[in-house]
Amino acid sequence: MKLKALLSALLLLSLPAIAQAADITGVPKIREGDQLQIGNHRIRLGGIDAPAVDQLCLNTKSERWTCGAAARDELIKRFGGKSWSCHTRAVTDRRGRTVARCEADGEDIQKWLVSNGWALTRLSRDYEADEKAAREAKAGMWQGAFIAPWDWRVRNKKTAILGAIKPPENARAILLASASGPVAPSPDCTIKGNVNRSGECIYHQPTSRWYAKIEMKISKGTRWFCSVEEAEAAGCRETRR
Repeated sequence: MKLKALLSALLLLSLPAIAQAADITGVPKIREGDQLQIGNHRIRLGGIDAPAVDQLCLNTKSERWTCGAAARDELIKRFGGKSWSCHTRAVTDRRGRTVARCEADGEDIQKWLVSNGWALTRLSRDYEADEKAAREAKAGMWQGAFIAPWDWRVRNKKTAILGAIKPPENARAILLASASGPVAPSPDCTIKGNVNRSGECIYHQPTSRWYAKIEMKISKGTRWFCSVEEAEAAGCRETRR
């Protein structure tokens, strides 16, 4: 009986901690379309998959554009300055991030991303109707051509090309490329970003002293930016030289 009473007492003591861990609230730092940080908590939005910031898509004119950066930036514009409430699951992803469903001002963040064409549903059927509506409206990525974010990450050359336009013959090669690759994704995206020995992200404009020496390789964590604002939003600072 004493043991049972002790266990019951321990359970009651643990309940506030469990309730507190269930929700994470605050104004987020948005890293990607489906990744954010609130305080010390790194969070991955569950049930959806948004393009990485260096993923490329094709627009209605079959021109390359940084759809991954656009997904993040549109999310920042819509919800970036608001307080979020993230309802966590009892799981973390393989990178140790907390998986959660988040809302702001009573609006489901995942639903907004999918319905506006900035993410696809994955491992969930909750947003299938929203994805169908986005596809029919040619919203976000659906306006042109793209490949699913999970296929892009593994460079799946057999993946289907999604979107509203008939892709050009070389579309797969373009879509499997990266904004971090050796060639700038467009003539307007010529700012180079790299990570220094201290782990800081540094951006270099074409007039920078070190610009020509920065070798753009995915393995080195480099990426192209289309503006100073985009580079700084990604957490980078301008080179001091």
